[in-house]
Amino acid sequence: MSEESDSLRTSPSVASLSENELPPPAEPPGYVCSLTEDLVTKAREELQEKPEWRLRDVQALRDMVRKEYPTLSTSLDDAFLLRFLRARKFDYDRALQLLVNYHSCRRSWPEVFTNLRPSALKDVLNSGFLTVLPHTDPRGCHVLCIRPDRWIPSNYPITENIRAVYLTLEKLIQAEETQVNGIVILADYKGVSLSKASHFGPFIAKKVIGILQDGFPIRIKAVHIVNEPRIFKGIFAIIKPFLKEKIANRFFLHGADLNSLHTNLPRNILPKEYGGTAGELDTATWNAVLLASEDDFVKEFCQPTPGCDSILGHTLLPEGLSSNAQCDDSMRAVKSQLYSCY
Repeated sequence: MSEESDSLRTSPSVASLSENELPPPAEPPGYVCSLTEDLVTKAREELQEKPEWRLRDVQALRDMVRKEYPTLSTSLDDAFLLRFLRARKFDYDRALQLLVNYHSCRRSWPEVFTNLRPSALKDVLNSGFLTVLPHTDPRGCHVLCIRPDRWIPSNYPITENIRAVYLTLEKLIQAEETQVNGIVILADYKGVSLSKASHFGPFIAKKVIGILQDGFPIRIKAVHIVNEPRIFKGIFAIIKPFLKEKIANRFFLHGADLNSLHTNLPRNILPKEYGGTAGELDTATWNAVLLASEDDFVKEFCQPTPGCDSILGHTLLPEGLSSNAQCDDSMRAVKSQLYSCY
């Protein structure tokens, strides 16, 4: 696939240099598209991405960051900025706001983003709380499988689960095909008790949804809920007020009806635990993928963050993500909402 010729610079040949003149240091390689022709077409049709304008669009976003947020500590690499342009269909202003929100979210929730690396989350990973299925769905979406019943609240707080989900999203979004195709979430609520559900109160729900909707460059194409108990109505009642209509319409509740699930996710990509033919659910492989990326995550999340609160003010945060957000998260208030399901 041909790429923009102006993205490459030709270095002077060694022969053209004088004996005492050293060649300039090599510049980092420019962006090279890894999308297939089919995905290039899909990106053009769904995301308004035009290959011939791609680097121009990236440069425009880069210039906006430098002008409007000169102290923002962020990568300005082509590949990194493309994530935000694709997530907002190449709308410069919305992509810029998403990038600012992305960094604001990370600064506003230190319990989640401090020391965020796979080796710090081995208990979550070993519990089988989450994994990514080895096969994509027919649209090319990776399937993130979450099993809340595997979490034992006495072992670690719910924020550790959120940290593991965030690391998984960060790893998935590195792939350009994921940036174009998006992801699907499969959540199995089998065995989730009232006491466990009460940990996911309005304050945490609002923060998590704020990140997923307005603070992370990923396209969530569907959320499939299976084996949900009656109390899930209460959980969803907590979540729904914070969901945008488009996202709310992508939630599908299947209960124990796996045939309903199979109309959306075919059996050949699902493990046998969900009526599929792809073998037993494997969590070890994805754990290994994350742990192998330890150095990358340490570089990204475990370095001192320059102070830039004056730039990333609370007015830029997605709703509910400011550190002083007022939200009644008492156990009594949450349980009363869950009890109403009975």
